[in-house]
Amino acid sequence: MASLHPMDELKEKLKAILEVVPQDSEIIYLDYPVYNNGGDVLIMKGTEKFFHDYNIKVRARYSAMDFPDKLSIPDNWIIVCHGGGNFGDLYANHQNLREKVVRDFPNHRIVVMPQTIHFESERKADMAAALFNNHPDLHIFVRDTRSYDFATAKFHKCRIRMCPDMAHQLWPLQPSAMPVNDVLYFLRTDIETVAGQQQFDKEADDSNRLDWDTMFTPLEVRGIVYFQKFYRLDKKLGGPLPTRTLWYKYTDYLMNKAISLFSSYKEVRTSRLHGHILSCLLDMPNVVIDNSYGKNSQYYETWTSGISKASLHGASDSKLEQPS
Repeated sequence: MASLHPMDELKEKLKAILEVVPQDSEIIYLDYPVYNNGGDVLIMKGTEKFFHDYNIKVRARYSAMDFPDKLSIPDNWIIVCHGGGNFGDLYANHQNLREKVVRDFPNHRIVVMPQTIHFESERKADMAAALFNNHPDLHIFVRDTRSYDFATAKFHKCRIRMCPDMAHQLWPLQPSAMPVNDVLYFLRTDIETVAGQQQFDKEADDSNRLDWDTMFTPLEVRGIVYFQKFYRLDKKLGGPLPTRTLWYKYTDYLMNKAISLFSSYKEVRTSRLHGHILSCLLDMPNVVIDNSYGKNSQYYETWTSGISKASLHGASDSKLEQPS
């Protein structure tokens, strides 16, 4: 019997979530992304596919922009929070929403989908831990061993489990273009960039160097900004606009553009975790370099090191040769 592809194995591991969000359950999905980080959009698409594949009934969806100040939720609904890399004190809006939900819904099951955890401030970590440990039915999935060790120490009364990123539910993705270009340099330009990225910066020319905010055209980014305005208006008016439906269709377009772009290259070199994961979903060669707090290397060492077409920068120089 042929062995499973490592990506099949990672997708299979996501079934662990069914232990706390069972098939056919009713849920509310919180904190899905409304911004131009394609990695979080990729997570959202994987999360929604997970819900669909296991007949999990999403009764309501809210982003950080339109979550009501007061909300009544039926007792049997499970509150499911979007996964990603914003658990901690680097991205306050998302952490504040999670903490508000934990504070406001002490009698509901709350599930945090796979996250990387990082706090710069020990005081803020302790404050979050005091709140989370007081909740009787809080489940936190984490994406790497460092986050697991941190969570089991700090959030010791919560149920902690390791699980791959939700984007793996999309496996396999089919390439939508021919690989006519050599190397795509998909590199961070934000607060998580590290000095070690300089080698890739020097190799890349402007035509083959992109990030999420430069992959999308100014007009497409403007469209995202307008959606954010509509979300705020939707919250003010009490929700009569079809904003979420239209945003999901728009994100389909954005993801199809990303898949087409990646497919047109023979190799990807990236400091974006989801540049790495998207490459793996497309089964294409890729090299990942770390971010500022070790998220990428931790993820690679925990989950994707067994994928033959993927490598971690600095761990194997042989995979840094230019493709023929």
